[in-house]
Amino acid sequence: MIYLDYSANTPVSQEVLERFCYVSQNFTGNPNSAHKAGEQAKKLQDEITLSISSQLNVHPEEVIYTSGATESNNLAIKGIARSERHTGKHIITTPLEHPSVSAPLTALQSQGYEVDMVNIDRSGKVDLEHLRSLLREDTVLFTVCAVDSELGTIQPIEGIVNILKNFPNCRLHLDATQAVGKIPFDFSSADTVSFAPHKFYGIIGIGVLIKKKHLIIEPLIHGGSSSSIYRSGTPTLALNSATETALKIALENQPKRYQKVEKLNSLLRAKLSEYPKVTINSPADAIPHILNLSVQGVKGKAFQQALSEKGVCVSVKSACSTDNLPSRAVFAVSRNRKNALSSWRISLSHLTDETELERFIEIFDSCYKEITSL
Repeated sequence: MIYLDYSANTPVSQEVLERFCYVSQNFTGNPNSAHKAGEQAKKLQDEITLSISSQLNVHPEEVIYTSGATESNNLAIKGIARSERHTGKHIITTPLEHPSVSAPLTALQSQGYEVDMVNIDRSGKVDLEHLRSLLREDTVLFTVCAVDSELGTIQPIEGIVNILKNFPNCRLHLDATQAVGKIPFDFSSADTVSFAPHKFYGIIGIGVLIKKKHLIIEPLIHGGSSSSIYRSGTPTLALNSATETALKIALENQPKRYQKVEKLNSLLRAKLSEYPKVTINSPADAIPHILNLSVQGVKGKAFQQALSEKGVCVSVKSACSTDNLPSRAVFAVSRNRKNALSSWRISLSHLTDETELERFIEIFDSCYKEITSL
């Protein structure tokens, strides 16, 4: 099997798994319990949070643990919208967003919130002048992915922040799920930032939301004590610890991993560009981990299935998207519905090697010749 879907999920690293097992077996107490075992667990929980906050250059009280990036996005978006509802009910977003962002926005619309879509250019970046024109005194939130999950487009965060400075009522939420652990990222640029460690060789089932300490948001989950007043539930000590380990490894190895993936991406672009019916949809300055392409006249799902039958794993849109609909991201940049229906995504890792890519090209060539000749 050739796995080229690392943007959907990554394998858990051995060191992370060992840390998870160690904490699970050696820290029995609930961190909220007032006995010796609970105190030991609470001490470790505080150490984990301090380490994560130090790595991300944020305050410990700004770290909120969730069940995944989906919950983090929902908590940030709904939490900000509801806490600011007396200020305004206007929200701005982009057509590139993951379903865990677009779906809660749809839910808010049914509750009377107004959602505007900012234009993006042909490289998938936010049109800053259009954003400026959409902002109003009653705009309470702009939510955007720092890196698009389908195209790999890196958004101009600094430009966005500079515009929002003139609109103090508007909060900025960044879905950084495809950014953290892959490229340098400044957590101070936004009011809330979401990510999940299973995108950088951590464990599925946990996410993180970084929330500036001065910001008040309405919780999604109400209940007993936890590590944060904004998210009730027994702290998942082993998962939190595994996340800290995964984050540390990812950040320490980020430069050399990036260089390897960049080399693989260049090789892949060069090879695929030789095919006349192939369109590369990812912009040249996208993160190298993601390469989106279309094969003219062939639905993305059909090409994905042909590759899957030969042992190659790629994706059509993000893993959480609805099938049989054109990619919103690819349509937004290409303005071509057929091209968007034909698109699919390759996502690379430092674990990918050139031998795998050479074999992939052979399989791609076979599928291309067979399907496009029909």
